[in-house]
Amino acid sequence: MTKKAQTLKPRRHLLFWCWCLMILLSIVLCFVGFLRIQYYSKSTGSDSHFFDVDSIVFFKPKIAFLFLIRRNLPLDFLWQRFFEYAESPDFSIYVHTEPGFVLNESTTEAPLFYDRQLKSSVKVAWGEASMIEAERLLFQEALKDPLNQRFVLLSDSCIPLYNFSYIYNYLMRSPRSFVDSFLDMRDTQYNSLMAEIISKDKWRKGSQWITLIREHAEVVVLDAVIFPVFKKYCKRRPPVDTGLGMQNLIQQKQHNCIPDEHYVPTLFAMSGLESELERRTVTYSMWNQSTSKTETQTWHPFTFSFTDSTPQLIKQIRDIERVNYKTELRTEVCKNNSTFAPCFLFARKFSSSAAARIMSHGLLENFPMIN
Repeated sequence: MTKKAQTLKPRRHLLFWCWCLMILLSIVLCFVGFLRIQYYSKSTGSDSHFFDVDSIVFFKPKIAFLFLIRRNLPLDFLWQRFFEYAESPDFSIYVHTEPGFVLNESTTEAPLFYDRQLKSSVKVAWGEASMIEAERLLFQEALKDPLNQRFVLLSDSCIPLYNFSYIYNYLMRSPRSFVDSFLDMRDTQYNSLMAEIISKDKWRKGSQWITLIREHAEVVVLDAVIFPVFKKYCKRRPPVDTGLGMQNLIQQKQHNCIPDEHYVPTLFAMSGLESELERRTVTYSMWNQSTSKTETQTWHPFTFSFTDSTPQLIKQIRDIERVNYKTELRTEVCKNNSTFAPCFLFARKFSSSAAARIMSHGLLENFPMIN
């Protein structure tokens, strides 16, 4: 009898402690659930309708890839291969295309892009405020997922320069957004009619291909002050049309302003956020100056063709470690969280044949790794 009682005693103790652990775990889970509900109700009760970052518990943050395209995605085969080397929980894909266009098996060869188009989209015209509207719609949709913590805006001609692992770690290590932003004293696109809201000393210029942290993406989407000013006063001058006669002469006297070149960097300057930025883009473009009958000394991004897209070209872009801003007499030495790093993670503009050649050289499989 004594032996039996002695053997039962440890079992009872074990059972007791098991019950204690289960009760403790239940309390912790209930508390976590309560916090999540509180944060959710707080975020949906505000004007932002975004989840609070603190509501994310036990989940790995994601990169939201935001594709701003005209219609279809000509480099879908390359991006399909790129994402195949990633863990699917680590990224999200959002596509803004023309209204009514659907990404499915008949319009794309990349299954990862099926039905990734936004339900709400606008007809985009180059040099118009509709470009900014499309960007804001992409950020707005991506912000609905609380796990999206980095937001990369890409065009339909962009390619990645590294594998997913490298890009993921590069962006997650930095607490800053990457926004090309500089002051160009020669710039004539500032409209004095903006002065009541946007002072000239806050007027900035830069590439529209930005990478934002979540807090800054929210600033873009929630802006109800700067965007209306751009929509009203920053408009592209109509192209020369001699067939219009006198009307053409009147049009050519209109103020010329390209909204997407100025909106985000100016918004952040006006919001006092420049100290939170790496004032450079992580998307490489090679610009060349061209002159035509309708445009004089205008700059356009060079389109890389099949013959251009060699392993040597990719290496040259990867090896860039600094960016010169001549208008500010500033050299931006590229850093990531105070550590020296390559400047660019993506590049544009690449044709379909150029992307195919890059894949044929196995560059996607041979991207360097970052730990």
